[in-house]
Amino acid sequence: MSYAQIAYEVSEGIATITLNRPDKLNAFTHVMRDELIDAFGAADADDEVRAVIVTGAGRGFCAGADLSAGADTFNASANDERAESRWSAGQIDGVPRDGGGTVALRIAESRKPVIAAFNGPAVGVGVTMMLPADIRLAAESARFGLVFARRGILPEAASTWFLPRVVGISQAMEWVATGRVFDAQEALSGRLVSHVVPDDDLLPAARGIAREIADNTSGISVAVSRQLLWGMLSADSPWEAHRLDSKAINHLGAAPDAAEGVSAFLAKRPAEFPMKVSTDYPDFIPPWPPRPER
Repeated sequence: MSYAQIAYEVSEGIATITLNRPDKLNAFTHVMRDELIDAFGAADADDEVRAVIVTGAGRGFCAGADLSAGADTFNASANDERAESRWSAGQIDGVPRDGGGTVALRIAESRKPVIAAFNGPAVGVGVTMMLPADIRLAAESARFGLVFARRGILPEAASTWFLPRVVGISQAMEWVATGRVFDAQEALSGRLVSHVVPDDDLLPAARGIAREIADNTSGISVAVSRQLLWGMLSADSPWEAHRLDSKAINHLGAAPDAAEGVSAFLAKRPAEFPMKVSTDYPDFIPPWPPRPER
């Protein structure tokens, strides 16, 4: 696929999305927003894709929003092309939808596991839009900043929902209230990332995890598990999980992937799962995130 501000490549069951404005430290724009949403749609529609990696070109992951409009960068009423582009994402409660939020919610909806590989500075939306990723890795040179309070705005990309669930409320408030930039080791200790690796090992490490998924697991099993793990974060009771677990075990236990998984284990051979996410995903699994009624 051909994009202007990202690159999209599929190889051996892994889709790699690369933020591709290296001369601007991959600063986020409305064009990048639209292309990211489209790329995640392409990955979901391609049954050959079993996992998605997101990384950045050059020496940074994403420097946050493109600030080239100066003081009016975040002013949706400014009479310029930038303001018009905000409305292109649609509206919610009569205001333009937050662009980072449209990306974060699309990542949240993914039926393929998402691995973020932070190869350098990740600031503002460069952090928040990747909070719905399932696995986050950082190069040793990566730096992070939830700098919104230092710009007179607030965390976007639905991060006031995601961030406390990922790192806990106290850590989330410390990073948000101070707006300071912190290194990869602090991101690791604060649970923003699960691994910190030498810079040259970042993509091999991300691909290694993606390969484990692609080579050894059922796409349907991973897709359903992902939806339920995220969806149950806001369930009122474990009984909600028990109800859906019971339906899913009953349904998938009688399906071809379960038969193949058990047969392959007993025969001590690699499994070749026949089911496809595009056609065999159970219709009783509630969509996540659930959309508002209006």
